[in-house]
Amino acid sequence: MSVLASGGNAADAAIAGALVQAAVEPHLTSHAGMVSCLYFDAGTGTSHQLNALGTLAPDLPPFRPINGVGGWAREGAPGPQAAIPGFMPGLGALHERFGSRPWAELCAPAVHWAEQGHPVSSFEYGVNVFAAPFISYFESGRSVFMPEGYLTPVGQVVRNPELARTLRLLAEEGPAYFTTGGWAKAFIAAGNALGWPVRQDHMTANPPRWQEPLRFNHRGHEIVALSPPERQGAYCALVLGVMDALGVAGMQPFGADHVFSMAHALRLGDQAAGFLHDPLYFGAAADVMMDPDYHRSLARLIEAGRSRVDLTEHVRLTHGNAAFHASGWNSARSKAPVGSCEISIVDANGNWVQMMNTIQSGGIPGMAVDGVFMMGSHEQSSMSAHFANWRVPGARMRNILGNTFVMKDGAPWLALGTPGNVYATVAQMLVNILDFGMTPQAASDAPRMLPIGDDYTLSIESRLAAGTVLDLTALGISLAPMPGWDWNQGSFQMCWRDGSDLVAGADFRRTGQAAAIG
Repeated sequence: MSVLASGGNAADAAIAGALVQAAVEPHLTSHAGMVSCLYFDAGTGTSHQLNALGTLAPDLPPFRPINGVGGWAREGAPGPQAAIPGFMPGLGALHERFGSRPWAELCAPAVHWAEQGHPVSSFEYGVNVFAAPFISYFESGRSVFMPEGYLTPVGQVVRNPELARTLRLLAEEGPAYFTTGGWAKAFIAAGNALGWPVRQDHMTANPPRWQEPLRFNHRGHEIVALSPPERQGAYCALVLGVMDALGVAGMQPFGADHVFSMAHALRLGDQAAGFLHDPLYFGAAADVMMDPDYHRSLARLIEAGRSRVDLTEHVRLTHGNAAFHASGWNSARSKAPVGSCEISIVDANGNWVQMMNTIQSGGIPGMAVDGVFMMGSHEQSSMSAHFANWRVPGARMRNILGNTFVMKDGAPWLALGTPGNVYATVAQMLVNILDFGMTPQAASDAPRMLPIGDDYTLSIESRLAAGTVLDLTALGISLAPMPGWDWNQGSFQMCWRDGSDLVAGADFRRTGQAAAIG
């Protein structure tokens, strides 16, 4: 907000905000993570997509220095692997194309927060407790999260003077400090010391990619979303198209028909997204996913799989007497630590930015280099993985990020995005707003679900009406309750126009804030 107030534009504010977030929320994002954004340039009336995910060196095998720590062993999945950071190259690309303020000026707030510190929130402390086995594995990680030898308690100030020094050099030398400068050299040395033969040429081999966003229409609304290999645009087009073919506009919001249909549409979208890869090297799977005839076919498939008899007794015999059971929630809680931050901005000139920055997809898992803590990449090279890539020079990975615009008269009227279970939640938000006519804030407050599981178990925030629970049980679905407002189900950060007014909203599932300049 201070950047906007001092004359900076939306790009400037997003850059400064992301740098600060990585200084005060190292449990969620990192200067060695990644960046993705949509940018609407009011001067030209055009939307642009920036893909600055972390990348994998195509000539190096996966390197997992702490595989099995922090929950992956319980899931049977490999831990994160080391990756080339995309965060700083991405911010540099955004600044070069759309920024208006000096780079050093945009770095100054992050330097201040790293040096002066920030009070630990209850949310931050909870995430750190959850991730403690991972963040404390290396001494360098402990220096960030446990500077006194233990997790900094709620309300106490935690500082990162080593990060402050790094950010001062970043301000002086520019984004290249993280790709060819001193930080890059320290990163390479840390990887080599562990046995990862990363080289200087890897740091710049796959620069950020500017892409044309994906566009599709739904019930008279034009939606601008992330194009492949990012999966969210095609995934949302499929889910919304299937729901439209099933007649969602005539359904009772969060009644059994709506929940049953959405749970299955989300699952089918997940399965189709496994065919989505970098379009520079593969075919146009997104075109198939966006085909209305395909949507109608999938809708018929969902209807054909709907029971014509009452399955309540089957659910009792296979899952127990309670319509709700806890296994889905317990499974969800065993997941490995993850984190992301979302920023939504509109400036006085009508430029819009919707950005995610995250600790995922960059760096050496569990380590900190010069005060910068890193998560590594969750890429798994499998059809069902949310983060997947082929070892081809220049290729970018499929992922689940969700920056989205809804357009009116050639400009956004709504911008939204979220961390958390992005892959499943953006489509639900769009249905709530565009099909059910909810305000963005009401849509954000509504219950969210995951795709239905192989065992017909549905994990959903536990705020359904009793009649809906019984009706879903009769359809053969066993419900696994999540908390009423589950932080893993995202935290939508949004801006939208309400008539002539401009509104900002922050989802209370996490610690977001909304503000405006009058």
